[in-house]
Amino acid sequence: MISYIQSIAAQASVDKALEAAAAAQESADFAQFTVNNLWILIAAALVFIMHLGFSTLEAGFVRKKNVVNILFKNAMIICIGLLTYCLCGFNLMYPGDFNGFLGFAGVGLYPGPDDMTAAYADYTYWSDFIFQAMFAATGATIVSGAVAERIKLMPFLIFSTIFVALSYPITGSWKWGGGWLDELGFYDFAGSTLVHSVGGWAALAGIILLGPRSGKYTAKGIRPITGHSMPLAAIGVFLLWFGWFGFNGGSVLSADPELVSLVFTTTSLAAAAGGVGAFFCSYFMTKSHDLSMVLNGFLGGLVGITASADSVSITSSIIIGLIAGVIIPISVTAFDKAKLDDPVGATSVHLVCGIWGTLAVGIFGNFDEGTGEIMDQLIGIVSIGVFTFVVAFILFYILKVTMGLRVSEDEEERGLDMGEHDMRAYS
Repeated sequence: MISYIQSIAAQASVDKALEAAAAAQESADFAQFTVNNLWILIAAALVFIMHLGFSTLEAGFVRKKNVVNILFKNAMIICIGLLTYCLCGFNLMYPGDFNGFLGFAGVGLYPGPDDMTAAYADYTYWSDFIFQAMFAATGATIVSGAVAERIKLMPFLIFSTIFVALSYPITGSWKWGGGWLDELGFYDFAGSTLVHSVGGWAALAGIILLGPRSGKYTAKGIRPITGHSMPLAAIGVFLLWFGWFGFNGGSVLSADPELVSLVFTTTSLAAAAGGVGAFFCSYFMTKSHDLSMVLNGFLGGLVGITASADSVSITSSIIIGLIAGVIIPISVTAFDKAKLDDPVGATSVHLVCGIWGTLAVGIFGNFDEGTGEIMDQLIGIVSIGVFTFVVAFILFYILKVTMGLRVSEDEEERGLDMGEHDMRAYS
């Protein structure tokens, strides 16, 4: 009898110990879930700051008669991006099970009962949405700087709405939504192609259809049209670098201490190397110390490392950034020689360096066979590039023949601030 009682007591003690262990594990899991969720929300806030960086950078690189216009476009883009991504973009980009090319999970946001817990992911449905939504408007922001100082406001806003609502999430679904490029083995950690070169391809389509600013290309050669405030441009670039910690660091999709800290390090080293590469290359080409080239060199390095920040060595991140920085002055000069007028260098930074960064995955990435191979990277670049450019070109062309894309010569001369907004940035 005593032995039986002792066995019951021992079993009860074991059951209590198991219950305590289960409770401790549940508590630990919830704590980890909370930390991961908090980091995703902080990263979303950092990506939001990037929109201030784009606004400030583009404002500095345009003439003072067009500052209100460029700020107005950037202010509206974040509104357009959030609302269209809520309406349809999120469910186009992450449709669930689909054919790999196009899927749609429905209009609006409808989380299920498990979507607010760790059963969904390492963060809640709402955190997932707001982090991805902050990315969505970035593509249109890239376009706004490239077509600055001569595009009408309303056609641009209509383009941005359709582009962010449909084109960006469709190509995003091909990789991040588990589509055909993901199955192929294409790799793009945080969006060198899926975000940056998508914006660059759209910008290129707009530049081609708009034509250059008046007086940019003359019979005597290329006439530089300088921005009105290099301090604003520099502030914008440093805000973008700051926001990139969320852009790349948040793309880890958890608060994994080792991986997040690695991504912070590779991101910053690539940016620094990009600045150095642009510094030496621009001086070699022009024999002058051009601040705009160095600032864009930072951004080129950041765009270049975005595809592989989680999967390359420290040395590789420096090489990727350095080459991206060297690309900047070469690309800017090449676009100018082709008479493709880009006031802020967006096509060089986001398109050309985005292509380079995506290819660099196949050169420097540490993956198992079948992931990130250079031919798969090239297929991803070409397929997304062709789709995006064609869609953007068609949208811009329809707007050109229906509403007109370009302001009048008189309005361009007076400035879009007075022509479109009847106000000035500076009294």
